[in-house]
Amino acid sequence: MSAKRLIGMVSGVLALSGVLVAVPAMAGAAPATVPGTPCTAAAKACLDLTTQKAWLIKDGRAWYGRALAASGKNNSTLPGNYRVTWKDIDHRSSQFHGAPMNFSVFFDHRGRAFHEGNVWKKSNGCVHLTRHSAEVFFDYLHVGDRVEIRGHAR
Repeated sequence: MSAKRLIGMVSGVLALSGVLVAVPAMAGAAPATVPGTPCTAAAKACLDLTTQKAWLIKDGRAWYGRALAASGKNNSTLPGNYRVTWKDIDHRSSQFHGAPMNFSVFFDHRGRAFHEGNVWKKSNGCVHLTRHSAEVFFDYLHVGDRVEIRGHAR
């Protein structure tokens, strides 16, 4: 039997004289996650909707976190990649009758933010953190920093 010869590789599949052999894809592979989180090292803030935990990431490691968090009810906090757009230490909600949103760090165009709130009660789309965690997130994050939200709401 003759040796099979390499004809080419397309999308992680080798063509060997008419036989297709799957191989792990190298180019375009998903970046590795930061140990203990579902997010990449590109993120400065990470939220896991499944576990309702949040982290701050510095130099490729989680340096603050597994903080308690409460995301939005009815799947109103969506997974994805975002950027911090602005911050307000004493923000009041314009949608919810002036409700306090202290230490707000806004990260999407719909007005979603990390802020101080009851971590045992789902929000209307924002991410509730304890007062201490909200202060730490507010102090650490800056406009333009990447926020990654992963998982599925429970």
